[in-house]
Order: sequence, then C-alpha cells, then structure tokens
Amino acid sequence: MSTEVRVRYAPSPTGHLHIGNARTALFNYLFARNQGGKFIIRIEDTDVKRNIEGGEESQLKYLKWLGMDWDESVDVGGEFGPYRQTERLDIYKTYWQDLLDRGLAYRCYCTEEELEREREEQTARGETPRYSGKHRDLTEEQCQAFEAEGRVPSIRFRVPEDREYTFDDIVKGQITFNSKESGDFVIVKKDGIPTYNFAVAVDDYLMKISHVLRGEDHVSNTPRQLMIFEALGWEPPRFGHMTLIVGEDHKKLSKRNESIIQFMEQYDKLGYLPEAIFNFIALLGWSPEGEEEIYDREQLISIFDPNRLSKSPAVFDTNKLAYLNNHYIKKADPERIASMAIPHLQAAGLLPTELSAEQLDWAKALVRLYQEQMTSAADIVALSELFFRSHLELDAEAAAVLAEEQVPEVLRAFAGKVETSEEFTAPQMAKLIKEVQKETGFKGKQLFMPIRVALTGQTHGRDLNETIFLLGRDKVLDRLKAQIKG
Repeated sequence: MSTEVRVRYAPSPTGHLHIGNARTALFNYLFARNQGGKFIIRIEDTDVKRNIEGGEESQLKYLKWLGMDWDESVDVGGEFGPYRQTERLDIYKTYWQDLLDRGLAYRCYCTEEELEREREEQTARGETPRYSGKHRDLTEEQCQAFEAEGRVPSIRFRVPEDREYTFDDIVKGQITFNSKESGDFVIVKKDGIPTYNFAVAVDDYLMKISHVLRGEDHVSNTPRQLMIFEALGWEPPRFGHMTLIVGEDHKKLSKRNESIIQFMEQYDKLGYLPEAIFNFIALLGWSPEGEEEIYDREQLISIFDPNRLSKSPAVFDTNKLAYLNNHYIKKADPERIASMAIPHLQAAGLLPTELSAEQLDWAKALVRLYQEQMTSAADIVALSELFFRSHLELDAEAAAVLAEEQVPEVLRAFAGKVETSEEFTAPQMAKLIKEVQKETGFKGKQLFMPIRVALTGQTHGRDLNETIFLLGRDKVLDRLKAQIKG
C-alpha cells in the first residue's frame, strides 16, 4: 500500500452525476487535499451495455461545477494510466492469466440456463443461491469437449474454503466475512471483459490507491476484492464505507423519489450555487467539531477527517439545503444571480428571449429586489409573478385591507401625485407617499398597506418604493384606478 494518500473516485458512465456519487467524490477529494495526497478519477466503463453517450463528460463536467479538481484522469493524464478501464484490458489479462496458470482461477463453461436452473434448485431447498463449483476441476479433455460444442467460457476465481477475511473499516470498525458465504465468482465474463471486483482490485493496486472511501453498498464487494489482493500477493488499501443517504422518512434515497432533487445537472439548471451544494453534501454523513454549518471549500479541506464520518445514515434535509443555498445567494454578486435568474423568466415566457439594454437593466433590478428571498434562481418566477399579471386576485386578508374606509382617499391622492410627478424613481415614490400622509392625515398601516395591496395584491412584500418603481408608471396608475373604481 502506498505511504502517500492516493484516493480515487471511479464512476461508471452509465448516467449523470447523482448526489450519492457526488458525495463519494467529494469526501475523497477533501481527504486527498487535506493530506496533501492525490485525487484520481478512473472511469469504470466495462459494463458497456449500460454506458450512455455523454455519461463520462457529464460526470467530469459536474465535478468541476461543484468545485473539484483532480491530479490524474482521462483528461489530465498521469503516470498510472490509462484511466479508462476498457483501455486496460491487456493489463487485466496479464493478471487473470497468472491466476489461471497457478490454479487460483479456472474456466467455467456453464450456460446461463444451467446457472439459472441451479439457482432455482438451491432456492427451492432453502439455500442461498451461489455457484456450486461444478466446473471447478474440469480436465483438459472436458474443456475441449465444451469448446467443441461452441461454448465460450467465463473465468471464475477459486474461492478458498472456509477462510475468514477481516478488515478494519474506517467507518464501521472491524468487519469479518467467511469465504463460505461466497461461491466461486466470475472475474472475466464470456466476452473477455473483466468483472467489477477483479478490475477494481487490479486498478487499485497498480494505481497505488492507499484508501478506498465509498458507499456502504460496496461492503459486500470488499471480501472478493481482498481475495484477489491476497491471491496476487498484494497489500490491500484501507477501506471506509460511508452510510447511505436517506430521505426525511429515513428510507433509502431512491432515484425514483421525485420529492428530492438528486442530480447535479438538475441543481445547476434550477439555479443552485455550486458552493452551496458543496457545503451541503460535505455535511451528508460527515460532521466537523462544533455547531457551525457554513464552510467554504478551503475550510472543509483544512478540517476534513475521515474518522468523523457518521456511523448513522445521512438524512437528506431539504430545509437545510434551502437554508444553505439562500445563504450563499444572499452573499453572492447580484450580477451573478441575475445571470442565473433571468433565463428562468425568459423560459417562463415572462421576458423576451432578446432583451434590450433597458429591459436587461429592469430585469436585473427585479432580481436584486428578490435576491434575499431566493432559495434557487428558479424561484424568481414565482416570487416576481405580480409584476407580470394582467389583473390582481385578492385573498381575504388583502380584500379586507381595501375595504377599510380611508382607502379610496389614500389611493386617489397617491394616484394623482404619481400622474403629475415629473420624476418616477424609488426615492420619488417614498417622497410622494409622505406627501399623501401630510394631505390625508393617514399614516402607518392605514397609508402603506392600501397602496401595497392595490399594486401587488399582497399584504407583505419587498421594499414598497422599489416595487412601485419596477411596476412602472402606467401599470401603477392602471392598478390604482382599477381599485378606486372598484
């Protein structure tokens, strides 16, 4: 095992970057950077049928979007490449041939139908289905006979009998498996492609991986990988298996659970800030000392300790995510937030695709008005809908405000001042409202609330003067007159 910390994130290009995989990558990244080690990305693409076009590019794109960089991979190279498994087939062949030559692996000619029948019979007897080893000791003549039938063999690893395998897991402590729990497993499929457990073990050794941090769904793979390491005379890396991410119902997070956004691409399109997602994911199953929840990337690198990975499932708290993203949006450059939010207004048909300089300035001001309230850039559509309505619909609370006896006088006075004012700015609106106060004698809620409700249909909202300015003189007068007539 390497003395230098070398960790890897090894995605399959079978889909887009899921939050569970992003967390695996992020914890490996933080550990490597904290230890001054290397973070490697290896593409495990041997399941060719499930690979999707653009899957690899999407993985790398959204790791970069999150704010991660890496030391070795398909795009940056490195001395331990190739970093794509389908480009390493000749390397794997050397090692599986060695196992065959030493009798630690063998060719199995069983058909899928025979294996399925064997599993069904074992299940019927109440046994755990596993390969029986029926082709464990074929003679050369038997092998030739099967090949004469046109059968293509897979290669199986010869599992040692009744052996215990123990490893000290960083998260779970000591874990022990007995080899009796595993039948002889396939290490090379009939098409000549190595299986996951064999290729991973070879790659981890040759790439000098020191620690493997991954999800606990891989715990059951570990003994098989340990067997491969042992058979090839290699020292295994240190393993750490992170607990699952669960929903707020404490059920395993399923990709079919549409109540939780689960892919980085979706967060990007909805207008979440990558630094907020980075912060949120870092706290999914790992906890720093103290109660603080806001950390930037450099802070997380400096304090990350894999020994603080949680032993309990990580609960995906949607409220915490909203809080964190809102925190980062509030502190972000308004120009940045405007560039993220305006496309959502355009996609909703509320703004034209091509904006004039004047329209762009107005849209930026609108986003600034709501920036403190946004939990994602997409929120701007719902938050600002009052600016795009053709008419207002009032709820009971708003209607009650406009039913107060002073309202007609207040609205007429304000409408008159708006109509005759040469200047139409937010400061000027504040000045006009003060003039209405002096003229009518109404102040506080009796003054401000009727104006707000008449113009927005809401009893609460953002800065009233800025809201009036952004509505524009014509819309303000139309809405005031509509309420006065009403």
